[in-house]
Amino acid sequence: MEVPLAVASAVFLAGYSVRVLGHGHLRQGWLDLCLALTLAAWAFFAFDYAVRVRLSGLGLFRFVRRHLLDSAILLLPLLRPLSVVSVYDRIQHRYDKPRLTLYARVIAYASLTAVLLGYTSALTVYFAEHKAPGATILTFGDAVWWACATLSTVGYGDVTPVTPLGRVTAVGLMACGLALLGAVTGSFSSWLIQVFRREDER
Repeated sequence: MEVPLAVASAVFLAGYSVRVLGHGHLRQGWLDLCLALTLAAWAFFAFDYAVRVRLSGLGLFRFVRRHLLDSAILLLPLLRPLSVVSVYDRIQHRYDKPRLTLYARVIAYASLTAVLLGYTSALTVYFAEHKAPGATILTFGDAVWWACATLSTVGYGDVTPVTPLGRVTAVGLMACGLALLGAVTGSFSSWLIQVFRREDER
């Protein structure tokens, strides 16, 4: 299911992007088509999630408790690259040696997730903010700048969301930024520690 789910993620992102950026520029029929594609992609993720819940035999609540990342991916399919972290953990338990390719892959997937989250958050904030009274995020470029500052935890404060949806998005992006930065720095540090430990053992 990896390839179909990856395609569904791309469809989800494309449909959402065109619907937000094309609002006011495209005919309503095209916007409705983009909405339908976005919902269809999300429904595909929901179907995959339901099948895995069924096959696990755990029941919905126990499955959600044990697979929080999968549940988050269901809510936002663009989080799917983070699933590589669980694969990385399982492989690391089998091999007690530093595996640079696995660490590099975690870092690469975390970086990709940061880009996707930043772009999606910029779309959401732009859609919610650009016509709001007293808004400082008036263009998509402003939204991208805000997303970069927020995701990197710098937070210049020159542009800030004023709507409830924009502020909720900001809180989520702050939390994801801290988590992704921690994943990248933690993976690199862990690899260095394993290298130094093996050198000491030799």
